[in-house]
Amino acid sequence: MENTITIKFSDGSSEESPSGVTVKRIIDLRKEDGGHNFIAAKINNSLIDLSTPLYEGGVLDFIKMGSEESLSILRHSASHIMAQAVQEVFEGAKVAIGPAIENGFYYDFSYTRPFTIEDLEKIEKKMQEIIDLDLPFVREEMDRETALNFFQDRNESYKVELINDFPDESFSLYRQGNYVDLCRGPHLPSTGLVKAFKLTSVAGAYWRGDERNPMLQRIYGTAFPNDKELKDYLQRLEEAKKRDHRKLGKELDLFSIHEEVGAGLVIFHPKGALLRTILEDFEKREHLKRGYQIVKGPQILKLDLWEKSGHLDNYRENMYFTEVDKQKYGLKPMNCLAHMLIYKSTIRSYRDLPIRYFELGTVHRHEKTGVLHGLMRVREFTQDDAHIICTPEQLKDEIKKIIEFIQDVMEVFGFSYEIELSTRPKKSIGSDKAWEDATKALMDVLLESEIPFAVDKGAGAFYGPKIDVKLKDSLGRSWQCATIQCDFTLPERFDLTYVGSDGERHRPAMLHRVILGAIERFMGILIEHYGGAFPLWLAPVQMIILPITERHHSYSEEVYQKVKSKKFRVEKDFRNEKLGFRIREAQLKKIPYMLIIGDKEVSDCGVSPRTREGENLECQRLETFLSKAGSECKVFGEEVIGHSY
Repeated sequence: MENTITIKFSDGSSEESPSGVTVKRIIDLRKEDGGHNFIAAKINNSLIDLSTPLYEGGVLDFIKMGSEESLSILRHSASHIMAQAVQEVFEGAKVAIGPAIENGFYYDFSYTRPFTIEDLEKIEKKMQEIIDLDLPFVREEMDRETALNFFQDRNESYKVELINDFPDESFSLYRQGNYVDLCRGPHLPSTGLVKAFKLTSVAGAYWRGDERNPMLQRIYGTAFPNDKELKDYLQRLEEAKKRDHRKLGKELDLFSIHEEVGAGLVIFHPKGALLRTILEDFEKREHLKRGYQIVKGPQILKLDLWEKSGHLDNYRENMYFTEVDKQKYGLKPMNCLAHMLIYKSTIRSYRDLPIRYFELGTVHRHEKTGVLHGLMRVREFTQDDAHIICTPEQLKDEIKKIIEFIQDVMEVFGFSYEIELSTRPKKSIGSDKAWEDATKALMDVLLESEIPFAVDKGAGAFYGPKIDVKLKDSLGRSWQCATIQCDFTLPERFDLTYVGSDGERHRPAMLHRVILGAIERFMGILIEHYGGAFPLWLAPVQMIILPITERHHSYSEEVYQKVKSKKFRVEKDFRNEKLGFRIREAQLKKIPYMLIIGDKEVSDCGVSPRTREGENLECQRLETFLSKAGSECKVFGEEVIGHSY
């Protein structure tokens, strides 16, 4: 009698099928509505190809083209098509890895010369030929020795290295036509299902992200279910290029990065340093209002402390070290150690808690060269770091207050956001109970506050689980900024205690948290979010005085001094250039207001404001305009004018 398995479906039905039946056969037999749109499936929540034979029963779900899960399968399949095209067009090119990523895919290649934009056009043309052939993606299984011999014979040294690094005894490969790749899958049924794709850029990338390894050529691309979605995405990509913070940082004279200084080290120019100061002053004011105490720790601490905290064992590769008077030190990658030592400097009572320490702390982390990117990924940065030390009973209330703080700040900058709960990673310290208590505290607050969240398994800090807040900018891109980390482990390692109402010593809990995160990174996000056109309260230069002719200079100087006296950040442009030229320059600098002054303005003791968008406002008294500008600079209902609060 033929062996059968029980297959259950999402609609609650089930059926008996012969063991070894493929997913495609089940779809055909069930005459599933829209079955021609299915591109893959999940059996017991594991992704599989439609051609996969089933030997065990379980819950079977079908994946349609256009669904969220289908995008990564589509893009991963497109990356294989691109790799095939590259090897057919450029003889001798070796393939490394080619995953699907957010909004697209990439593949790394080893070739005798860098690829160019013109090369991308040739590759796209060959990709379309492969798509038109509608080649099936066929999964094959090989044991370790066979797989090694197979890729050695094809001179694919990077695939050989990957096989040697994995402990598996068997490997899956995917074939389309003559192209074969090492891959777990799943893939589309055939190449012809890729309907809309585009190669977007080419860059250098170190093999496995390590600068000690060979430099490879990385080709980026994207794919969507249809041409409309691809077109919409490419338009957003063009807008993102215009808003690139590195481009705008240069145009607006905000910052620079110099090879002779070092990779990942930022030099802030006057306007960039002023923008940073405005953000930092905003942070200080808001933290003081919420009961935080401002502290500051040293840049280097003895190595013994980093060993005690667990950083030396779990974070060494991200740290820098130095030696002074034959004593080894570590440059701080985090601010928590000094804060704990401040707490330990005296005996604490339960009446003192919670204690909230805040530091705009500059830290250094050894990021790999391949991931450095403008302000977004640097080696020296300043965090708006805080550590809250409290009783276990106060923990949930403190987490709620941090979430409310984050929500308020995100609203100020116009960011929507999503929340993830990140759990214990494999590389971690602390007892199971400490992790369970910390994770429960974070999860309980999210559930009680009815805040939707996803779970990112294994992505917590090495000392505790965390809530990550991923903000969405004006282009819909996601950025990791705010985080709340719950920690019972470091208070134990550093023997933090407080005297309870019973007169006994007890162990406090500690929350590590940032609101904006790295100031440098947040500035980069803001530059792109606003396209360099900052709101008035945040703009390094809020207005500029533009007299029409030289005879208006005297009154214009009076206006300039009055505006300065009201603490607005103002410049003047009295150059002997045409007014239109000076207006254009001010608009390119994205200055919010240009105050035009001519005969009418002098006679009426007023100004004629013009916005950076090109709107001419009516002539009005200076006091009237400055009052309106002050109202425009309100944050949390409070006027924020000037650069020092």
